[in-house]
Amino acid sequence: MLLNEFETGQRVRLKQISGDRSLVRRLLGLGLRNGVELDIVQFRSNGVVVARGETRIALGTGVADKLLVVPLEP
Repeated sequence: MLLNEFETGQRVRLKQISGDRSLVRRLLGLGLRNGVELDIVQFRSNGVVVARGETRIALGTGVADKLLVVPLEP
């Protein structure tokens, strides 16, 4: 499922980044790689804010649409 298909407060695991090399490199630089767990903090009109530990990362809608994730048990 895509990251945008989940709700605020849910925890997910990043399964795949479906983007070009520059997007993958940029997200890797932010610590977003396959297997990382993310908390969905907030949806905004132009994207989503996720948390990885204490770090919050704002992602635009176009980027969030390229992140395949799986839900984690609460």
